[in-house]
Amino acid sequence: MLTPLMTVLARTGLDALVLVPGANFRRVFGKDFHQMERPLAVIVPRQGESVAIVPHLEMGSFTPIGFPGRVFPWRDEQGYMGAFMAAGEALPQLRKAARIGVEGQRMRVFDLFALQQALPGAEFIDIHCEISRVRLHKTPDEIELQRKAIRISEAALEATLAEVRVGMTETEVEGILLRNLFSHGADGLSFAPIVAAGDNAAKPHAHARPDYHLKPGDPLLIDFGGTYQGYSADITRTFFVKEVSDYDRAFYETVLAANTRGREISRPGITASDVDDAVLTVLEQSQFAQFCRHKTGHGLGLDVHEAPQIMRGNRDVLEPGMVFTIEPGLYREGEAGVRIEDDVVVTEDGIECLTSFPRELRIVG
Repeated sequence: MLTPLMTVLARTGLDALVLVPGANFRRVFGKDFHQMERPLAVIVPRQGESVAIVPHLEMGSFTPIGFPGRVFPWRDEQGYMGAFMAAGEALPQLRKAARIGVEGQRMRVFDLFALQQALPGAEFIDIHCEISRVRLHKTPDEIELQRKAIRISEAALEATLAEVRVGMTETEVEGILLRNLFSHGADGLSFAPIVAAGDNAAKPHAHARPDYHLKPGDPLLIDFGGTYQGYSADITRTFFVKEVSDYDRAFYETVLAANTRGREISRPGITASDVDDAVLTVLEQSQFAQFCRHKTGHGLGLDVHEAPQIMRGNRDVLEPGMVFTIEPGLYREGEAGVRIEDDVVVTEDGIECLTSFPRELRIVG
C-alpha cells in the first residue's frame, strides 16, 4: 500500500511525507475522504512506523482501508491538536532537523500549523508534483473507468444538442446538460460545466449567463465532463447556432487543424513540450495567431487537471499509461471563441483517443 510513497521518499531523499484527503490519498489508499473543518492526515516516514490522525466520525470508513500503522483518532469535543501532538510523540525521529514533504496545492494552512506544532524543528517542503507522480501512469482498470466517464459524457452531450434551440439561455442549456449527465450514469461532475455562447465563448473559463439568449450565428462552446467512480472526463466541443459565417468557419477549421496535429504527433518518447509546440505552431502560423491564449492541455484522471502539463518547456517524456487532453483554442475577445478538446492515453506505439464525439463543424438549434 505504501510502496509508491516509499518510492517518492527514496527519489527525493526526504525523511517523511504527509498526505491529506485528495486524489493522491485516494490513489494510494483506494478511499476518498472529504476535506472539511476536521483535519485528517497520514504521515509516512522513510524509517519507522507510519501514523494517521483521523476524526473519530471517519473511523468507520478509515478502518477498512487497512492502514499499516498507528491511528490517532480524535473527537470534536477534544479538538484535533491532542491527536497531532500524540502522533508527533510517536515519531521522535522527525521532531528534530527532519525534512518533510507536503502537498502544497492541497494542504490547508491550519493543517500545516498543526504539523509544525507536533513536529517542532522539522522543515516542511512542497513536493506536490513529486507526490502526484504516483498517479502519472494509469492502470488498465483506471483507463477503463475513464472510458466509461467519457462515454457517459458524450451520450449526455448528444442528448443535450437535440434539445438546443434559438432563444434558450446559456443557463437553460447548462441545466439540460446536467440533467443528461446524471441520467446517463455520471456519479459526479469533473468540474462545473462551461456553457458559453456568442461573446462569452471568448472567455476560456466563462460562466453560463441566465439573461443571454442564443441567436443565429452564435458559437456555442460546451466544456464539461462527468465522473465515473471518481475518474474524470474533460471534453470541449464548439458548435454554431443555426448558421456560421465564412470567417467563423475558417476560425473553427484552424482550431480543428491544431487539434488534429496534436493527436497525430503524440506518442511515447516525445516530450510534452514537443506536443504543445506542434499544436501552437499551427495556430501561430495561421491568420488568427493573435487569438491564441493558452497551452495545449493537461493530465487527466482523479483530478481534472494533473500531470503531465502539455506545454512548452515541459521536458517530461510521454510514456504509456499517461492520460492527457489536447485542447487548442482561439478567442476573439468580445466576439467569439472556439475550443476542441479530446482526451487521449499514450500506448506502446502511439495514442488511443478516448473521446470519439465528432469534431467536424456542426450547426445546432
